Amino acid sequence: MVSTKRDPSLVVIQLSGGNDTLNTIVPYSDGEYHDYRKAVKIETDEVIPIDQRLGFNPNLRSFKRLWDAGKLAIIAGIGYPEPNRSHFRSMDIWHTAEPTKVGDEGWLGRVIHEIDPEHENVLTGVNFGRGLPRALGKRGVPVASVGNLETYGLYPDMTDESLRKYALDAFAKMYGGEQGKDAVMDFLGQTGNDALRGADILRTAPGKYSSGVEYAGDAMAQSLKSVAQVMFADLGTRVFYAQHGGFDTHAGELITHAKLWNEVDGAVGDFWDDLVAHDREDDSAILIFTEFGRRIKDNGSGTDHGSGGVAFVIGGGVKGGLYGEYPSLKEEDQLEGDLQYNNDFRGTYSALLEQWMGIEAAPIVNGQFEQFGLFGNGGNGK
Repeated sequence: MVSTKRDPSLVVIQLSGGNDTLNTIVPYSDGEYHDYRKAVKIETDEVIPIDQRLGFNPNLRSFKRLWDAGKLAIIAGIGYPEPNRSHFRSMDIWHTAEPTKVGDEGWLGRVIHEIDPEHENVLTGVNFGRGLPRALGKRGVPVASVGNLETYGLYPDMTDESLRKYALDAFAKMYGGEQGKDAVMDFLGQTGNDALRGADILRTAPGKYSSGVEYAGDAMAQSLKSVAQVMFADLGTRVFYAQHGGFDTHAGELITHAKLWNEVDGAVGDFWDDLVAHDREDDSAILIFTEFGRRIKDNGSGTDHGSGGVAFVIGGGVKGGLYGEYPSLKEEDQLEGDLQYNNDFRGTYSALLEQWMGIEAAPIVNGQFEQFGLFGNGGNGK
């Protein structure tokens, strides 16, 4: 009998700005939470209970559904030693798996290279959004960054290849004459050819897509719809990346945080339903992370940069549950007013790589780190 199992794929969702751990997985029965969060807290009767101490933010209805189905792992207390409260530096640490020095390669760039060392498929890794996250960056590794699948590419409306090359040549001359032309055309050597080839392939994905799932119109939902379109088109993409911003909630947090999580939760719920409808839930794992948590005590309207975050792993092969110890809010256990971290994020990366993707983790994450047993028989490794 021929196996229909596909190669495992990884979908990474970045929550940019520093998501507030305490108002996401809420320690609603902990008196210290209510003492420290005078103005910015989730009321007990609004929380969706997980157990007698912890509960989901009321906007995480899809997450609760996945939790009940045993498909959601909550990674509590995730972080790294000597946490950095700078957005840029902390996100860079997560992207490169290098907490002690500035890394020059993204961890997912290394993953893509490991999967496809000869770069035979220019679509092994695809980012859905503008720019290229550092996590995907590695010299010589092609990664497509897609804003809109149907209009993606350089002069996509030009179906005649010779006309498109003529347009690119004219563009080069406009921005630097012959010297500019040489520089641009040199760049378009391999990288440009890869981009053009990838763009032409990616634009075919929406036409192959059929689904009864109706995604919302917000950016997060549309990004995950695009992920589904590319995934179901079977273009050989194994690493998908999307992000949602605005989690830097220094002020007006309750309203902003609720809106953001309503969008993320709805998008993830729809994407999961799409995976199930297309029999792909057992081929996919989703990692959701943020660069750091927020301060334990609110500032009267929001919360400032902190540590001790929370991450999520979702998938058909995931062994759902709470992993890691939820950090103590007691004053003597705090780190300068922040939650302590108790498990290194590189351990979660390692579990995703070895237990799910079947890839040796140490060269990717720069060392050996303790792993949680996040996956059952659905993984490609242990």
